[in-house]
Amino acid sequence: MALSWRSWLANEGSKHLFLFFWLSLNVWFFGKTFLLYNQGLQYYYLHQMLGLGLCVSRASASVLNLNCCLVLLPMCRVLLAFLRGSQKVASKKTRRLLDKSKTFHVTCGVTICIFSVIHVAAHLVNALNFSVNYNEEFVTLNAANYRGEDPRKLLFATVPGLTGVIMVLVLFLMCTASTYAIRVSNYDIFWYTHNLFFVFYMLLMLHVSGGVLKYQTNLEEHPPGCFNPNKTLRQNLTVPKAFEELFPDYTTEPFPEDLPVPEPFVQNSFMRACSEEPKFQSHFPETWLWISGPLCLYCVERLYRYIRSNKPVTITSVISHPSNVLEVRMMKDDFEARPGQYVILHCPRVSALESHPFTLTMCPTDTKATFGVHLKVVGDWTERFRDLLLLHSNQDTEILPIFQQRRYPKLYVDGPFGSPFEESLNYEVSLCVAGGIGVTPFASVLNTLLDGWKCYKLRRLYFIWVCRDIESFRWFADLLCTLHNKLWQENRPDYINIQLYLSQTDGIQKIIGEKYQALNSRLLIGRPRWKLLFDDIAKCNRRKTIGVFCCGPNKISKILHKLSNSSNSYGTRFEYNKESFS
Repeated sequence: MALSWRSWLANEGSKHLFLFFWLSLNVWFFGKTFLLYNQGLQYYYLHQMLGLGLCVSRASASVLNLNCCLVLLPMCRVLLAFLRGSQKVASKKTRRLLDKSKTFHVTCGVTICIFSVIHVAAHLVNALNFSVNYNEEFVTLNAANYRGEDPRKLLFATVPGLTGVIMVLVLFLMCTASTYAIRVSNYDIFWYTHNLFFVFYMLLMLHVSGGVLKYQTNLEEHPPGCFNPNKTLRQNLTVPKAFEELFPDYTTEPFPEDLPVPEPFVQNSFMRACSEEPKFQSHFPETWLWISGPLCLYCVERLYRYIRSNKPVTITSVISHPSNVLEVRMMKDDFEARPGQYVILHCPRVSALESHPFTLTMCPTDTKATFGVHLKVVGDWTERFRDLLLLHSNQDTEILPIFQQRRYPKLYVDGPFGSPFEESLNYEVSLCVAGGIGVTPFASVLNTLLDGWKCYKLRRLYFIWVCRDIESFRWFADLLCTLHNKLWQENRPDYINIQLYLSQTDGIQKIIGEKYQALNSRLLIGRPRWKLLFDDIAKCNRRKTIGVFCCGPNKISKILHKLSNSSNSYGTRFEYNKESFS
């Protein structure tokens, strides 16, 4: 399969170029700081004591500052939703970069883990060198109290050491709980440990306030390696032969004030005479400057989200669908959302702290204020939530008026937030592929088209839905049939191409119901032949750019991603977009 470089650049090239730029930036930061501490005169005496451990620890710290600063920005969901929906970011390619916010967050997290290991290893060497190379000439420069002090005291009995050890433990918990296996098997562990980031940042602020590493402040009065005629600062100091012949007892006698120093000795830059003792000062904690801005931004956003979601929504109906799917319809004052966005649900009776994101399947419009979500009942949280909603109901699909509704538990909605599927209406041609419950983001798009499609750029929609059992299609069968009939009445039957695939079956099956005949004619047994499907779409849409949107299993996603990057003989370009379940 030939690779189209133009398609690769549109789908993967921008991400790879950005990751390359990010890697280069981190390496540049590391190298620049390494050279600063290795060659900087203000760190001469500290470098003599610690060696390369100083350079590596400070260089890795600079990279950690950068990544700890930026790792929070992709989690500012309100900011990302604003940028995506505003006219500030008019370029589609730039908006698609916002879809990589999770990838950027993970990249920063991995970088923090890697350079934390380097930083810790360097400081272990530093702790040993502080003890072994204790220098009585520079008492203020030493972190140890005496020569041969146990390095473990520096690690567990000082503020920088103790906070560093605790941060390593917190980071280890966060990293291990972020692995795919734990997120899928027990999401609660991931959620609770990831919220330890606040503890991590508080410890980080304390960690840098210790001032263990110091630099020299009086370089003019005391150049590194200079000679003090009144006092020998270093036992292994090399004295010029001419000076030694004139003053053989310079180590014990004061330098005669009336006798000039030989001119060649004064001109030697390495052996300049110094006028005072070296003075050392701790660095200003630069980490505060790096992380204070993003941390304050994140905290302000969380406060805004808390105020915005503080009022519970009004649940208008709860519908139980086949295959363990629950639909919740609700209302909230001044709630606005765009098709493809998602919200975060929080039910205190289910969990006091835990909340989960769900894609909107119905958005409020000018004529109706109702919005809704479909959720698959898998896991403890959704099971408890379903039991609370359907506790007193024997008729699960009953929809009651607001003044007659049952006493549902309090439910809080945070959002909406942006997702890649907002762009599905901004292409002239879009291909939407759903796997099972992954149909939810496309349901809001279909509902929006049902209210009116002429105001959008979209002129043809290919909708592919793959399910394991026939009953799953009933989740949105009414919506699909209604939209199909509406487009036929408006003489635009080619606007949407619906293909339903039943991947597992023992024989020919149909969606039961006379009104579903339009869908039964589009129901196919087996899995889609993706290569033929892409070729057919490319042939029918020559020299056009087609948006490919996928929400489903990774296996399908990888196939579509590969096909989007492949070339074709029709000049058609596919731009790939994806939302993952985890």
